[in-house]
Amino acid sequence: MNEKDIRIDFFRGSGPGGQHRNTSETGVRITHLPTGVMVTATESRSRHQNLQRAMARLEEKLAARSRKKRPRIATRPGKGAIARRLDGKRKQGEKKRARKQVDD
Repeated sequence: MNEKDIRIDFFRGSGPGGQHRNTSETGVRITHLPTGVMVTATESRSRHQNLQRAMARLEEKLAARSRKKRPRIATRPGKGAIARRLDGKRKQGEKKRARKQVDD
């Protein structure tokens, strides 16, 4: 990953942690500029640890984006699926027949 392709921002993390967390900017936000993918890390009170976590997350997200999805192989519906569909159609037909006007 090229250094020019990412922007690193530091911010104050929210949540528990007391005065140290509230006064120091230890949260890390990394943006991958070519793709716009953004990741954050605020688990630790250490900026260095959060930076490492955010970099690992960014690499993981970019790898997931570049992975190709395998095409779905079309299969015929199974016997159970066919039976359920036909049963539903039969019930719908019975409902419609019950609504028909009866000549006396």
